[in-house]
Amino acid sequence: MTPTPDTAPRTAPGAPPGRRRPGRRTAGGAAVAALLLAGVPAGLAAGADAGGPKTATGPKGQKLTASVTTALDPAGQKVRMTGEGYGLTSGIYVALCKDNGDNRTPSPCLGGADMSGGSKTSQWIVPPGDPYEGDLALAFGPGGSFDVELDITAKGDGLDCAEVACALVTRADHRAAGDRTQDVRIPVAFAARQPGEPGGEGVDVPAGTVAYKAAADFTSAGKPLDLLLHPDSKKLYVGADNLPDTADVDERGLHVLNPQDGTSESWISQAPGSTGALRASAAARIAGPLPGDGVVYTYPLRGVGSAKAGDKEAAGVWLAGSTITDIAPGTAPGTVLVAQGAKLSEVERATGAATRTLTLPGGTRFAVDPGRGVVWYGDFTAGKLHRVDLAAFAVTGTFDLPGGPGLAGFVEADPATGAVWVGVDRSVLVFDAAGKLVKTLVGGDLARAAAFDRATGRAFVVRQDGGDLSDPADDNNGTLTVYDTTDFSVAARELSLPGNHSQAGAASLGVEPGGATVFVASPAEGKVTKLVRQVSPLVTRAPADLTAKDGEEVTLTARAEAVPEPAVRWQVSADGGQTWKDVEGATGTALAFTARAAQDGHRYRAEFRNDVGATRTAAATLTVTAATGGGETDGGTGEPSTGGNSNGGDSTSATGGTSGSEGGTESAGGSSTGGSADSGPTGTTGGAGATVGGASGDGSGTAATSGGGSLAATGTTVMSATLAALALIGGGVLVHRRARRRAEGAL
Repeated sequence: MTPTPDTAPRTAPGAPPGRRRPGRRTAGGAAVAALLLAGVPAGLAAGADAGGPKTATGPKGQKLTASVTTALDPAGQKVRMTGEGYGLTSGIYVALCKDNGDNRTPSPCLGGADMSGGSKTSQWIVPPGDPYEGDLALAFGPGGSFDVELDITAKGDGLDCAEVACALVTRADHRAAGDRTQDVRIPVAFAARQPGEPGGEGVDVPAGTVAYKAAADFTSAGKPLDLLLHPDSKKLYVGADNLPDTADVDERGLHVLNPQDGTSESWISQAPGSTGALRASAAARIAGPLPGDGVVYTYPLRGVGSAKAGDKEAAGVWLAGSTITDIAPGTAPGTVLVAQGAKLSEVERATGAATRTLTLPGGTRFAVDPGRGVVWYGDFTAGKLHRVDLAAFAVTGTFDLPGGPGLAGFVEADPATGAVWVGVDRSVLVFDAAGKLVKTLVGGDLARAAAFDRATGRAFVVRQDGGDLSDPADDNNGTLTVYDTTDFSVAARELSLPGNHSQAGAASLGVEPGGATVFVASPAEGKVTKLVRQVSPLVTRAPADLTAKDGEEVTLTARAEAVPEPAVRWQVSADGGQTWKDVEGATGTALAFTARAAQDGHRYRAEFRNDVGATRTAAATLTVTAATGGGETDGGTGEPSTGGNSNGGDSTSATGGTSGSEGGTESAGGSSTGGSADSGPTGTTGGAGATVGGASGDGSGTAATSGGGSLAATGTTVMSATLAALALIGGGVLVHRRARRRAEGAL
């Protein structure tokens, strides 16, 4: 790994570049610079970059600085990364990664964990003397410092910064992957998310980011094993086993809950056993809904039952053969498809008789795609996926599950696309309708359940932690990830599910049509968590640039859509957007105030914020012109002033050489009936000042036309003004002006 040719040479690997010696700036030099900048045409930036450098501080006082952080080029951007204060005992990676928040590993990262030394998308920094120092990694400089350059893009290596929040980060290298003390994050935004673009600028997450939030935990249904939100009655059906923690009650059975608050509306605990006698039975798997209300489900070991809210017991039959391992609606009314290990049967619910039977090479779980007449049968032990034609009831294809045998998770068919999603260990394998593997989605936990929302084209995947506290990779927390089913991109911010692990059974989930509400079961905790969808603000109207006369009332308007409704605050910048501060009391969608000349060039923006994140509008620029005729302008007091003070109020002067005094016939918009300016002999080359509005200070209506005052009054060129300023410096004139300003309207 070598420095990029166009970067400054380093004195030592990773050492900061030399700094220029600070120089003294004279007041006269500043005056010339100000005059030169005044001549830059409006709308032309004096300098441009992608947002300027930003610095973040790490948990151990580390300082990380990125040269650019906003308006990054999605196709490719060079970013200089410098750091200091890093410990010299462990290595770090410097990279662009998905920002998963505090105390969560920044991952995935562009370029992955580069250990080859050949990538510029990430950099590896190690302590001096580390075995990898040299071609593979750079060494820290003095004080744990480094100076590297990254070549980053918005998308690559499983990362898409247009869809998820990203940050330039440092993180511990692969030898200490669990060490979060090296995590330092600087959020970034690519050009597609910048001010002026539809949607606004996402501050901490991209505008319009979807996230899910836990709204309630339902704990009245024992140990939940399966869920179904009934499409007609809207009731939440929970198949449950007994929860050992509640020794005083046996919660086995089918529970019916109100999905709004989780209150129990019904509990069917009894179902016919092998002799036909009723007995307490768990509800293991829910096959599907009955018309109007109720569900069909399986109960141990070979029972197929049905019940609805209000029933005292379930109707059911006991099948012959081995234990039922999966169940789904059949092809004809009153039938179900049942898996008993490798045997697939279609069974009449009323009698338990099998109308069709097929023995497969192996498998236990399956998914039905009724629209395409296909069953997908998962054989996790052999690492195979079998396709069964429902009309012929025969195997028509067998496909490999990459990685060979693995821990069984799920088999689910997407009704919209015909794709089949298979959870194996920590991966979700997506096959198209023809059986071709098109995507592998790898996560940090075990893939245990999936559901689809046809209305939004989203797939919801629950991953469970292994729950083995002796394994450093386990933290007892599961996750909910939402994917777009067309391009498999992450469609919502990943949600941590604390305590959801697989030691007590697999998770399950139910999704409300439209995806606004999701229910996730955690058997280990004996609860069903209700999640509600939230969306960060998406700007629908940004404030527009305004031009107003001094003293004119103006209104800026902004709007945004979000769930929940966002709060809004207005901010103002008086330095071209370099710094911003809140406008006191401005918390509505409209900002109204009286424009004053002192606000000319000020920029205004609205920031909308809710629980998901904050979004800012593009900034609007206020241009304030002089009021017509006499009277005060530029926020002044209306009194004539000395020294050509453009802001009104008092001024003082010092004279030298032959330039004349600062008195004379100048005016800064004072009254046309006023007398002369402050006393002093009239000079011919002095700072007569500009006439901004009204007549000259002596009431004659004649503005001075000599010296610095001619710049505004007559349109003298910037170069002439510059030469005049140089003449003032050469003559030894130093003018100090103190302006008294009057604060009116917005900041």
